[in-house]
Amino acid sequence: MKPWFLGLVVVTAAMFAYAPVMIAGADYEATMGLVQKIFYFHVPAWFAMFTAIGVCGVASILHLFKNRPAADRLAVSSAELAVLFGAMGLVTGPLWGRKAWGVWWVWDAKLTIALLLELTFVSYLIVRRYGGPGSDKLAAAVGIFGMAVSPFVYEAVNIWRTVHPLTSVVPSLQPGMFGPFWFAVGAFMLLFLTLLTLRVNLASGQARLDTLYLAEEE
Repeated sequence: MKPWFLGLVVVTAAMFAYAPVMIAGADYEATMGLVQKIFYFHVPAWFAMFTAIGVCGVASILHLFKNRPAADRLAVSSAELAVLFGAMGLVTGPLWGRKAWGVWWVWDAKLTIALLLELTFVSYLIVRRYGGPGSDKLAAAVGIFGMAVSPFVYEAVNIWRTVHPLTSVVPSLQPGMFGPFWFAVGAFMLLFLTLLTLRVNLASGQARLDTLYLAEEE
């Protein structure tokens, strides 16, 4: 592992250690009070998920049309992280919704499309694992599809009537919330980069090991 990676791990750990302090000191939302602070974990998790989806989609395009193994490893690594951060969002969302709306879940456009997007990348991983020969190409198509539909998750609240807050919430944050929120976003993005680096290195090691096995058999 390269020396810069240790610095990345230290900075990421330090930001997550300090994030609760900033969040505790952030202003309370007028109507929801303390429960609104889930926002500082829920929304950054989606930031990380959408970043993972974008990386997976672009890498899938490169693999599908350029046949680049390195891009394939990047795509599958990002898909796993998209599922991970998506699960974080889908867990923290109902925890927040139960207190804010009085229900754990409603099948409105925003929540339903978010769940379907999560299942799309779960299906990506299933195809990669059990699809047999050519599964990498089929999974790449799934990754591209997931990237193409992901904007609908973000725009759903602006297109359809939903119980979910509008996308204007983040730009309109009060000064006492703005700093802690973007600090949390930065922490999650660094966590994504850390995990992606680890997973890509693992995939590269597996590829080298497979090459050695094939050479030994020949």
